[in-house]
Amino acid sequence: MTKPRPSVLREFLAGQAGSAVLLMIAAALAMLLANLPGGGAHIYHDLIHAQVGPVLTPKLGPMTVHLWINDGLMAIFFLLVGLEIKREFLDGGLSTWERRRLPIIAAVAGMAVPALVYLAVTGGQAELTNGWAIPAATDIAFAIGVLALLGGRAPASLKLFLTAVAIVDDMGAVAIIALVYTKGLDVAALAGAAAVLVVMMGMNRAGVKALPPYLIGFVILWYLMLLSGVHATVAGVLAAMTIPIRCTPGTPDAEDSPLHRLEHGVHPWSAYLIVPLFGFANAGLTLNAQVFGALLAPLPLGVALGLFVGKQIGVFGSVWIATKLGIAERPAGANWTQVYGMAMLCGIGFTMSLFIGALAFPGSALLVEEAKGGILMGSLVSALAGYAVLRWIAPSPR
Repeated sequence: MTKPRPSVLREFLAGQAGSAVLLMIAAALAMLLANLPGGGAHIYHDLIHAQVGPVLTPKLGPMTVHLWINDGLMAIFFLLVGLEIKREFLDGGLSTWERRRLPIIAAVAGMAVPALVYLAVTGGQAELTNGWAIPAATDIAFAIGVLALLGGRAPASLKLFLTAVAIVDDMGAVAIIALVYTKGLDVAALAGAAAVLVVMMGMNRAGVKALPPYLIGFVILWYLMLLSGVHATVAGVLAAMTIPIRCTPGTPDAEDSPLHRLEHGVHPWSAYLIVPLFGFANAGLTLNAQVFGALLAPLPLGVALGLFVGKQIGVFGSVWIATKLGIAERPAGANWTQVYGMAMLCGIGFTMSLFIGALAFPGSALLVEEAKGGILMGSLVSALAGYAVLRWIAPSPR
């Protein structure tokens, strides 16, 4: 009999630093190539924007390397996000309202306050308003990766709580992408996508456990979503909701659970290929005197302060208030200084923030670059400050 495999989340919490380090290397390499002297930087940009495919939709034009990564491969990343959300709500740390309450409160406040900070800093400038959601996101790989570097100085309850907050945060980010950054809907394509989704749900209800029919449905759903005007990556989350699961609460995952098998199959590709490729394709910020001078402009400053200040206030403040009001309990074994350090790490918004930044300012390369600078600045400061608090200021857990 085959021994049951532990869940992806349990494996992730046990050895999550590797994928985060790979993402950092990919981002650093992009920055290096984008700043090569002479005409070297053009090699990077020509590679990222090279046309390597047909016109799948007139709205996007010919497919480029950048489009295949952001609109294609990232749909697989969002499929994994959807699988994690479904499993956590049905079979994991968010399976009861008592467990969901505090992460949901922290995640909602951790998205709302950074958005308000961004809007306050940008002063209501109409051309910048659309970027309000950029600092609202948390990068789970980076944040958990920093916690992993701390070893035993971060209690397991804090890692689980941060993961739960990030998962709820991802749900909010997906909703924002679908509702806010969608324009010019193609009703026929959207109706076709809805029909495919109904068929996939019907397969689930009929007891279909084989994964290939669902994966075929996912590809068709992705293409129809691409045509519809809704960002194609949302197809990943929707498809994930149709994958059957056999719940095994408190025990290793069942081998006959399609969701767990698909999650284990997708996770290595997402963590070690897709997300690093995304970082490589989107983190290439050209550094020059003009860029450094623009870091204090409203857009990058609003993003950076939203991530660093807004996340702290939103996450830590909501946890403190919820605890004092008796709505929920502080993560077991974690003191308030450790919770504060964890709230700082929530300000690492790299992957999802870069993704939203590209959607917020389509057609404006300058604003996308400014947003990118703010994301890198806010995420770096949040990571260093959060690590410092948990490493040198917070007392060691007993």
